[in-house]
Amino acid sequence: MLTRRSQVIAGILLLMIVTVEIGGVFMTQVVTGNVERTDFQASFWRAGHAHAGVLTILSLTAVLLADAARVAWGAVGWLARLAIPVAGVLMSTGFFVSALGDGATGPNGFVVVLVLGGISLAVGVVSLGLSLLLPKLQLPAT
Repeated sequence: MLTRRSQVIAGILLLMIVTVEIGGVFMTQVVTGNVERTDFQASFWRAGHAHAGVLTILSLTAVLLADAARVAWGAVGWLARLAIPVAGVLMSTGFFVSALGDGATGPNGFVVVLVLGGISLAVGVVSLGLSLLLPKLQLPAT
């Protein structure tokens, strides 16, 4: 049974899939040559789109795992449920915006957003993993 908070998080994540679909339409334009781009841009944008989809699905899984294990809603519990979705937004954004610019052949300064996303992903999966392994981070059995 999902907690109400997790239901809200999962609902938002499901609605976010529409943005991934919109990215898919853009990527179709990129790979068919309808968007002027360099090979670097095409590969970074493809990676951004892939990360958005995969991390959204991982985020839904994390919310389910956290609630199934009755992970408490303290700081670690919030990180376990929200750091992965934040990582998905940051990483996909980082891939897209760091490849912007006419004729770009390497990432611009916005690549730091991608790095922040990687940090958020690490925090999220470590928080969730520890929460699943350490009973003291879980709510008592009823």
